[in-house]
Amino acid sequence: MLSTMRLRRMRDVLTGYVERGDVPGVVALVSRRGQTHVETLGTTAYGGGRPMSADTIFRVSSMSKPVTAAAAMMLVEECRIRLDDPIDALLPELADRQVLRSMGAALHDTVPAFRPVTVRDLLTFTWGFGQVYAPADAYPVLKAAWDLGIGMGEPRPREMPDQDEWLKRLGSLPLMAQPGEKWFYNTGSDVLGVLLSRASGLSYADLLRERVFEPLGMHDTGFWVGSLDRLAHGYWGDPAEPLDTQEEWTSVPPFFSGAGGLVSTVEDFFAFGRMMLRTGEHRLLSRPSLATMTADHLTRAQKVLPHWVADEFEASGWGFGGKVTTRRHTIADTPGRYGWDGGLGTSWRIDPAEEMITILMTQRAWSSPEPPPILRDFWTLAYQAIDD
Repeated sequence: MLSTMRLRRMRDVLTGYVERGDVPGVVALVSRRGQTHVETLGTTAYGGGRPMSADTIFRVSSMSKPVTAAAAMMLVEECRIRLDDPIDALLPELADRQVLRSMGAALHDTVPAFRPVTVRDLLTFTWGFGQVYAPADAYPVLKAAWDLGIGMGEPRPREMPDQDEWLKRLGSLPLMAQPGEKWFYNTGSDVLGVLLSRASGLSYADLLRERVFEPLGMHDTGFWVGSLDRLAHGYWGDPAEPLDTQEEWTSVPPFFSGAGGLVSTVEDFFAFGRMMLRTGEHRLLSRPSLATMTADHLTRAQKVLPHWVADEFEASGWGFGGKVTTRRHTIADTPGRYGWDGGLGTSWRIDPAEEMITILMTQRAWSSPEPPPILRDFWTLAYQAIDD
C-alpha cells in the first residue's frame, strides 16, 4: 500500500518547486497494486494559465521512445518485421553503410560496415549513429548532422523535413560506429518510426493511432493537438524562456518523430503503463514480448559512453526504447524497472516487481541529459511512500 502521510510529503516537496518558480506547475501520479494517487499543482504557464489537471497536455518528447518500441513489437509479433533482419529492404537509404574510422575523422575517412543494421540495433540504440553530448561543431560528422537539420538537439519536429527527405539526409552521412558496437542516443527511434510506417503501409501517426492510442483510450496523445485549451506552455533556460509557440502544435508536423514528437497526458500514459504491466483492460502485447522489451540488451562494452553521460548505465541498461534498472542504487532502483524521461520536463516508469507506475509531468526542459533535482526527488518521494 501507499502511506497517506508519506504522500503528503510528496505534495509538500513538489509544492516547493512550484512556489520557488522552478516550474509553473506539475502533475504527478503514483500507482501501486490498485492504489493510485495524483497530485496537480500550479498552473500551465508562468504568471497564470489554467490550473494543472490530470488531463493537461504536455510535450512528452523522449517518452515517445517506449511507445515506438511497443509499436515495433506489435509488428514483430505479426511477423511483418523480425528483430534480427537487416533494415535494408524497407530502408534502402541506409543500406551499404560506411563507417567513420574514428569520431573525429573527416566525413570521407571511412570503412565499410561489417554487417547491415538490424531492427534490434535500432531498438537498442546500437545501430551506430545518434546524438552526442558535445558542442555542435565538436566533430565533423556532428556538425554535418546539425547542418542537415535531422534532429540532433532538443525535439523540434516542426523544423525537420518530411519522412523521405529526412531519411535521405541521414543516409548521406556515415555511421559514427560499426553496427552493434556502441550505444548512441535518440536517432534509432526516429529511424524505427520510418521503418514501421513503411512496413505497415500507414503514416506513423496513423499506425500509432489505430494500433496503440485508440485501443488504450489514449485520446489526447498524438503529434499535434486539436485545441490549445489544455496544452501546457513549454519553457527552457534560466530565466525561463518560451520553448516554442503554442500555436505551432495545432498543425500537423512534416515529420512524425518516433524519438520525441508526441504530446500526451498523465491519464493517457497511465493507460500505457497499465498495458505494459498487463494490469489494464487491453493487452496489446504478449507477456514474452513485454519481457523482451524490458530486458537489458546491452553488453558491458556497449555501456561505455565516451560521448554521453559517462555513468548513465552505472546501475542500469537499455531495453527496447527505454532504460532498465539492473541493480539497487537508490531507493527507487528496483531491478527490472523500465521507462524513460522526456527532456522537456516529463518522466514515466513502470516497476513490475512493485506493480508500480510513476509519472511526472512538468513543461520546463532539463538543462542536460542527467535528471534534474525535481525528478530525482519525485522518484524518492514515490518509493518512500511504500508502506508494507
